[in-house]
Amino acid sequence: MGQRIAVLGAGPMGLAVAYQLARDGHRPIVFEADDRVGGMTATFDFGGLEIERYYHFHCISDHAFLTVLDELGLVGKMRWVETKMGYWYLGRLQAWGNPVALLKFQGLSFAAKFRYGLHAFLSTRRNDWKSLDHVEATGWIKRWVGQEAYEVLWRRLFDYKFYDYTDNLSAAWIWSRIRRIGRSRYSLFREKLGYLEGGSNTLLQALRTDIENRGGEIRLKSPVNRVVIEGGQIRGVEVAGQVEAFDKVISTIPLPCVPKLMPSLPSDILNRFRSINNIAVVCVIVKLRKKLTGNFWLNTNDPDMDIPGLVEYTNLRPLDRHIVYVPFYMPGEHPKFAEPDKAFLDKVRRYLKKINPALNDEDFIDLRASRYRYAQPICEPGYLDKLPQVALPVKGLWVADTSYYYPEDRGISESIAFGRNMAKEATA
Repeated sequence: MGQRIAVLGAGPMGLAVAYQLARDGHRPIVFEADDRVGGMTATFDFGGLEIERYYHFHCISDHAFLTVLDELGLVGKMRWVETKMGYWYLGRLQAWGNPVALLKFQGLSFAAKFRYGLHAFLSTRRNDWKSLDHVEATGWIKRWVGQEAYEVLWRRLFDYKFYDYTDNLSAAWIWSRIRRIGRSRYSLFREKLGYLEGGSNTLLQALRTDIENRGGEIRLKSPVNRVVIEGGQIRGVEVAGQVEAFDKVISTIPLPCVPKLMPSLPSDILNRFRSINNIAVVCVIVKLRKKLTGNFWLNTNDPDMDIPGLVEYTNLRPLDRHIVYVPFYMPGEHPKFAEPDKAFLDKVRRYLKKINPALNDEDFIDLRASRYRYAQPICEPGYLDKLPQVALPVKGLWVADTSYYYPEDRGISESIAFGRNMAKEATA
């Protein structure tokens, strides 16, 4: 008989943990505070359209994701699309994302273009990140691309995502982001990204069904109040005032939330969890009657826009209406995160009308804002060294979140790979 294991969180990592446990003959019970599975990949009803609250896309290098699709018989629902990138700069829409676009780009000298292109090319070819682990990112980029290319092409990406944390980020972490997009190209000039028919919900519901069919359980609207630890080992979890016994607990909730649930952990471990800083996001999703641009991804460098870019999702996944995601990133403690939704919705209307002057108020069918306090950890140089081991010094307890696959950026595929491995380690 398999072990009875509590899994905290039903995001992609938590579901991957439970999926692996159930397939290995154990009985996972997943506890999720939300009323739906998926975490940042969860969908909502956007005026009759079931769609993700936050944008997602897949790259041809997302092996763990593609493996699970194969196991669940969903590979036939995967669609690959040649997408385009653009850059809004100097009040005009410019092509971006390939060598010809770089050469034609207005507002940058040839020398700056050459240095930028060389850096992007070499980053895509690089495999070893260890030497970049303790290097500060903005200094690393400036040394390669020079001040001019940094000012035009990089500064706003840093300033409008990381704010006061900009000068203390790991070069390895930034490099992995450059490489992921670079490796989604199947030639120097063409980029291919993927989507799942029905969106992320197709995968989420298939995972849920597989878990439940194999004897696992998923409990929604069931936040864990406390993990019960006695005598240096796991006894169970407390939910809605009731303690349930478990052999083991695997937590995938954001690390800053862990100390509240496990206050009896050693103080040095609690302090390490508490010291992790996170970026929050207010993501505005817009439904339009007209197309905004022909690009899936649009970087923005405009003194009137406090965003580093936006995603025109329907240029990847065709839908009845045109869908645009406009994410406003900021540290969770930044005063901007406390501003009302209307402030962000008004900005987005203004920005989109500036980018495409053919848009008028009647073209905006619907706008919604979603907020997530722990959207992304802020990875400083040497980040992994700062994290406690996944297997904590409590018998039967494993704790991780998206921080742990540093230097990779958060993504569905990375969460699946890490979650499955953690499940195997916890039951080895």
